[in-house]
Amino acid sequence: MVITRMAISMKSLLSFPIRKFCWRSTHLLSAVSLCQEKRPNSAFRCRMSQDLEKTCKEMGSKAGMLVLASERYIEESIKAIKAGKIIAVPTDTLYGLACDACSAAAINEIYEVKGRQLTSPLAICVADVSDIPRFALVDGLPHGLLDSLLPGPVTLVLRRDDSSILEKSLNPGLHSIGVRIPDYKFIRAIARGSGSALALTSANLSGQPSSISPKDFEHLWNRCAYVFDGGLLQGSRAGSTVVDLTNPGSYKMLRPGSAMEKTVAVLLSFGLEEAI
Repeated sequence: MVITRMAISMKSLLSFPIRKFCWRSTHLLSAVSLCQEKRPNSAFRCRMSQDLEKTCKEMGSKAGMLVLASERYIEESIKAIKAGKIIAVPTDTLYGLACDACSAAAINEIYEVKGRQLTSPLAICVADVSDIPRFALVDGLPHGLLDSLLPGPVTLVLRRDDSSILEKSLNPGLHSIGVRIPDYKFIRAIARGSGSALALTSANLSGQPSSISPKDFEHLWNRCAYVFDGGLLQGSRAGSTVVDLTNPGSYKMLRPGSAMEKTVAVLLSFGLEEAI
Protein backbone atom coordinates (compact mmCIF):
# COMPACT_ATOMS: atom_id res chain seq x y z
CA MET A 1 0.00 0.00 0.00
CA VAL A 2 1.50 3.36 -1.06
CA ILE A 3 0.47 6.67 0.47
CA THR A 4 1.09 9.47 -2.05
CA ARG A 5 2.12 13.06 -1.34
CA MET A 6 -1.23 14.46 -2.34
CA ALA A 7 -3.63 15.52 0.40
CA ILE A 8 -5.82 12.46 0.83
CA SER A 9 -9.12 12.98 2.60
CA MET A 10 -10.32 10.64 5.29
CA LYS A 11 -13.19 9.65 3.04
CA SER A 12 -10.89 8.59 0.23
CA LEU A 13 -8.49 6.88 2.64
CA LEU A 14 -11.24 4.58 3.89
CA SER A 15 -12.50 3.85 0.40
CA PHE A 16 -11.59 0.73 -1.57
CA PRO A 17 -9.02 -0.79 -1.57
CA ILE A 18 -7.73 0.61 1.74
CA ARG A 19 -11.12 0.08 3.38
CA LYS A 20 -10.59 -3.64 2.89
CA PHE A 21 -7.16 -3.39 4.47
CA CYS A 22 -8.49 -1.46 7.49
CA TRP A 23 -11.38 -3.73 8.33
CA ARG A 24 -10.07 -4.03 11.91
CA SER A 25 -9.02 -1.26 14.24
CA THR A 26 -5.67 -3.01 14.63
CA HIS A 27 -5.14 -2.50 10.90
CA LEU A 28 -5.96 1.19 11.30
CA LEU A 29 -3.26 1.45 13.93
CA SER A 30 -0.84 -0.05 11.43
CA ALA A 31 -1.89 2.62 8.97
CA VAL A 32 -1.20 5.30 11.59
CA SER A 33 2.33 3.99 12.02
CA LEU A 34 2.80 3.87 8.26
CA CYS A 35 1.73 7.50 7.91
CA GLN A 36 4.21 8.50 10.58
CA GLU A 37 7.06 6.61 8.93
CA LYS A 38 6.39 7.89 5.42
CA ARG A 39 6.03 11.57 6.28
CA PRO A 40 7.69 12.01 9.68
CA ASN A 41 7.86 15.82 9.66
CA SER A 42 4.83 16.97 7.73
CA ALA A 43 1.47 18.52 8.47
CA PHE A 44 0.08 15.76 6.27
CA ARG A 45 1.33 13.13 8.71
CA CYS A 46 -0.27 14.94 11.64
CA ARG A 47 -3.65 15.23 9.90
CA MET A 48 -3.64 11.68 8.62
CA SER A 49 -2.50 10.02 11.84
CA GLN A 50 -4.99 12.03 13.89
CA ASP A 51 -7.86 11.19 11.55
CA LEU A 52 -6.89 7.53 11.42
CA GLU A 53 -6.53 7.29 15.18
CA LYS A 54 -9.88 9.01 15.69
CA THR A 55 -11.53 6.49 13.38
CA CYS A 56 -9.68 3.68 15.16
CA LYS A 57 -11.11 4.86 18.48
CA GLU A 58 -14.61 5.02 17.02
CA MET A 59 -14.28 1.47 15.74
CA GLY A 60 -12.97 0.27 19.09
CA SER A 61 -15.46 2.13 21.27
CA LYS A 62 -17.83 -0.82 21.39
CA ALA A 63 -15.09 -3.19 22.45
CA GLY A 64 -12.76 -1.21 24.67
CA MET A 65 -10.73 1.78 23.54
CA LEU A 66 -7.93 0.44 21.33
CA VAL A 67 -5.06 2.93 21.13
CA LEU A 68 -1.33 2.88 20.59
CA ALA A 69 0.84 2.18 23.63
CA SER A 70 2.50 5.58 23.41
CA GLU A 71 3.52 8.32 25.80
CA ARG A 72 0.56 10.50 24.84
CA TYR A 73 -1.86 8.06 26.53
CA ILE A 74 -0.02 7.58 29.81
CA GLU A 75 -2.05 10.21 31.66
CA GLU A 76 -5.35 8.73 30.45
CA SER A 77 -4.28 5.26 31.52
CA ILE A 78 -3.29 6.52 34.98
CA LYS A 79 -6.71 8.15 35.36
CA ALA A 80 -8.37 4.86 34.40
CA ILE A 81 -6.31 2.95 36.98
CA LYS A 82 -7.12 5.46 39.71
CA ALA A 83 -10.80 5.20 38.78
CA GLY A 84 -10.72 1.46 39.45
CA LYS A 85 -10.78 0.42 35.79
CA ILE A 86 -8.98 -2.43 34.04
CA ILE A 87 -6.57 -1.75 31.20
CA ALA A 88 -4.78 -4.12 28.82
CA VAL A 89 -1.09 -3.40 28.30
CA PRO A 90 1.93 -4.89 26.55
CA THR A 91 4.90 -5.99 28.67
CA ASP A 92 8.31 -7.45 27.93
CA THR A 93 6.76 -10.93 27.70
CA LEU A 94 2.99 -10.98 27.13
CA TYR A 95 -0.03 -8.70 27.06
CA GLY A 96 -1.47 -8.26 30.52
CA LEU A 97 -4.56 -7.01 32.32
CA ALA A 98 -3.76 -4.42 34.97
CA CYS A 99 -5.65 -2.58 37.69
CA ASP A 100 -5.00 -0.79 40.97
CA ALA A 101 -3.58 -3.29 43.46
CA CYS A 102 -5.08 -1.20 46.25
CA SER A 103 -8.67 -1.39 44.98
CA ALA A 104 -10.79 -4.32 46.15
CA ALA A 105 -13.43 -3.68 43.46
CA ALA A 106 -10.85 -3.59 40.66
CA ILE A 107 -9.18 -6.76 41.90
CA ASN A 108 -12.48 -8.61 42.08
CA GLU A 109 -13.33 -7.47 38.56
CA ILE A 110 -10.05 -8.66 37.11
CA TYR A 111 -10.71 -12.11 38.58
CA GLU A 112 -14.18 -12.04 37.06
CA VAL A 113 -12.89 -11.00 33.64
CA LYS A 114 -10.40 -13.86 33.54
CA GLY A 115 -12.73 -16.42 35.06
CA ARG A 116 -9.95 -17.06 37.54
CA GLN A 117 -10.25 -18.77 40.89
CA LEU A 118 -9.85 -16.36 43.79
CA THR A 119 -7.29 -18.74 45.26
CA SER A 120 -4.97 -18.16 42.27
CA PRO A 121 -2.62 -15.30 43.21
CA LEU A 122 -2.02 -12.14 41.21
CA ALA A 123 1.38 -10.50 40.85
CA ILE A 124 1.99 -6.80 41.25
CA CYS A 125 3.90 -4.50 38.93
CA VAL A 126 5.92 -1.53 40.16
CA ALA A 127 7.97 1.03 38.28
CA ASP A 128 11.38 0.74 39.91
CA VAL A 129 13.40 -1.49 42.22
CA SER A 130 13.26 1.28 44.82
CA ASP A 131 9.47 0.80 44.98
CA ILE A 132 9.62 -2.85 46.03
CA PRO A 133 10.21 -2.26 49.79
CA ARG A 134 6.85 -0.44 49.92
CA PHE A 135 5.09 -3.75 49.29
CA ALA A 136 7.49 -6.59 50.09
CA LEU A 137 10.28 -7.42 52.52
CA VAL A 138 13.75 -7.40 50.96
CA ASP A 139 16.02 -7.23 54.00
CA GLY A 140 17.16 -10.86 53.66
CA LEU A 141 18.23 -10.58 50.01
CA PRO A 142 21.86 -10.07 48.90
CA HIS A 143 22.66 -6.45 48.09
CA GLY A 144 22.41 -5.82 44.36
CA LEU A 145 20.38 -8.93 43.54
CA LEU A 146 17.16 -7.11 42.69
CA ASP A 147 18.98 -4.65 40.45
CA SER A 148 20.62 -7.55 38.63
CA LEU A 149 17.29 -9.21 37.86
CA LEU A 150 15.01 -6.23 37.30
CA PRO A 151 13.70 -4.72 35.11
CA GLY A 152 13.28 -7.91 33.15
CA PRO A 153 11.06 -10.90 32.32
CA VAL A 154 11.14 -12.22 35.88
CA THR A 155 8.55 -12.42 38.66
CA LEU A 156 10.14 -12.49 42.11
CA VAL A 157 8.03 -14.03 44.86
CA LEU A 158 8.95 -12.17 48.04
CA ARG A 159 7.69 -12.03 51.59
CA ARG A 160 4.71 -9.70 51.73
CA ASP A 161 4.85 -6.66 53.96
CA ASP A 162 1.57 -6.84 55.87
CA SER A 163 1.83 -3.14 56.68
CA SER A 164 1.87 -2.13 53.00
CA ILE A 165 -0.98 -0.32 51.26
CA LEU A 166 -1.83 -3.36 49.14
CA GLU A 167 -5.49 -4.32 49.23
CA LYS A 168 -5.99 -7.09 51.81
CA SER A 169 -8.22 -9.03 49.40
CA LEU A 170 -5.25 -9.38 47.04
CA ASN A 171 -4.06 -12.97 47.49
CA PRO A 172 -5.70 -13.49 50.90
CA GLY A 173 -4.06 -16.04 53.16
CA LEU A 174 -0.69 -15.77 51.43
CA HIS A 175 2.32 -14.23 53.13
CA SER A 176 4.13 -13.71 49.84
CA ILE A 177 3.65 -11.54 46.76
CA GLY A 178 4.94 -11.86 43.20
CA VAL A 179 6.65 -8.68 42.01
CA ARG A 180 7.22 -7.64 38.40
CA ILE A 181 9.14 -4.78 36.83
CA PRO A 182 8.80 -5.41 33.10
CA ASP A 183 11.49 -4.06 30.82
CA TYR A 184 8.84 -1.97 29.07
CA LYS A 185 8.70 1.80 29.58
CA PHE A 186 4.98 2.20 28.97
CA ILE A 187 3.65 0.01 31.79
CA ARG A 188 6.36 1.25 34.15
CA ALA A 189 5.30 4.83 33.52
CA ILE A 190 1.71 3.89 34.36
CA ALA A 191 2.79 2.21 37.60
CA ARG A 192 4.93 5.21 38.50
CA GLY A 193 2.15 7.68 37.81
CA SER A 194 -0.44 5.69 39.73
CA GLY A 195 1.49 6.20 42.95
CA SER A 196 0.69 2.61 43.87
CA ALA A 197 1.28 -0.85 42.46
CA LEU A 198 -0.59 -2.48 39.62
CA ALA A 199 -2.18 -5.89 39.99
CA LEU A 200 -1.03 -7.68 36.84
CA THR A 201 -2.10 -10.90 35.15
CA SER A 202 -1.96 -12.24 31.60
CA ALA A 203 -4.62 -11.02 29.15
CA ASN A 204 -6.48 -14.25 28.54
CA LEU A 205 -9.16 -16.40 30.06
CA SER A 206 -7.77 -18.77 32.68
CA GLY A 207 -6.50 -21.94 31.08
CA GLN A 208 -6.33 -20.40 27.61
CA PRO A 209 -3.17 -19.51 25.63
CA SER A 210 -1.41 -16.32 26.60
CA SER A 211 -1.58 -13.27 24.33
CA ILE A 212 1.23 -11.74 22.29
CA SER A 213 -1.00 -9.39 20.27
CA PRO A 214 -4.25 -7.51 21.01
CA LYS A 215 -6.10 -9.71 18.53
CA ASP A 216 -5.40 -12.73 20.75
CA PHE A 217 -7.71 -11.41 23.47
CA GLU A 218 -10.19 -9.44 21.37
CA HIS A 219 -13.05 -11.14 23.24
CA LEU A 220 -11.94 -9.31 26.41
CA TRP A 221 -11.67 -5.80 24.96
CA ASN A 222 -15.13 -4.81 26.11
CA ARG A 223 -14.11 -5.46 29.73
CA CYS A 224 -11.24 -2.96 29.54
CA ALA A 225 -11.28 0.83 29.71
CA TYR A 226 -8.35 0.86 27.29
CA VAL A 227 -6.54 -1.74 25.22
CA PHE A 228 -3.03 -0.48 24.48
CA ASP A 229 -1.52 -1.83 21.30
CA GLY A 230 2.22 -2.45 21.35
CA GLY A 231 2.13 -4.60 18.24
CA LEU A 232 3.15 -8.24 18.02
CA LEU A 233 5.41 -9.05 20.95
CA GLN A 234 8.60 -10.93 20.20
CA GLY A 235 9.41 -14.27 21.76
CA SER A 236 7.30 -17.14 22.98
CA ARG A 237 4.14 -17.30 25.07
CA ALA A 238 6.08 -18.68 28.03
CA GLY A 239 5.61 -15.58 30.15
CA SER A 240 7.95 -14.40 32.87
CA THR A 241 10.23 -16.68 34.84
CA VAL A 242 8.81 -17.06 38.36
CA VAL A 243 11.22 -17.65 41.23
CA ASP A 244 10.52 -17.87 44.97
CA LEU A 245 12.96 -15.88 47.12
CA THR A 246 11.04 -16.06 50.41
CA ASN A 247 13.65 -18.25 52.11
CA PRO A 248 16.97 -16.47 52.77
CA GLY A 249 19.97 -17.99 51.01
CA SER A 250 17.99 -20.11 48.57
CA TYR A 251 15.65 -19.94 45.60
CA LYS A 252 12.93 -22.15 44.20
CA MET A 253 11.98 -22.09 40.53
CA LEU A 254 8.19 -22.00 40.24
CA ARG A 255 7.92 -21.50 36.46
CA PRO A 256 10.71 -21.71 33.88
CA GLY A 257 9.25 -18.94 31.74
CA SER A 258 11.27 -17.10 29.14
CA ALA A 259 14.44 -16.28 31.12
CA MET A 260 15.22 -19.26 33.34
CA GLU A 261 18.86 -19.80 32.36
CA LYS A 262 19.81 -16.15 32.76
CA THR A 263 17.88 -15.89 36.04
CA VAL A 264 19.53 -18.97 37.53
CA ALA A 265 22.96 -17.70 36.53
CA VAL A 266 22.34 -14.43 38.38
CA LEU A 267 20.99 -16.21 41.47
CA LEU A 268 24.00 -18.51 41.64
CA SER A 269 26.39 -15.58 41.21
CA PHE A 270 24.94 -14.12 44.42
CA GLY A 271 25.52 -17.36 46.31
CA LEU A 272 21.91 -18.58 46.43
CA GLU A 273 21.31 -22.32 46.32
CA GLU A 274 18.36 -24.08 44.77
CA ALA A 275 15.93 -25.35 47.39
CA ILE A 276 15.23 -29.06 47.27
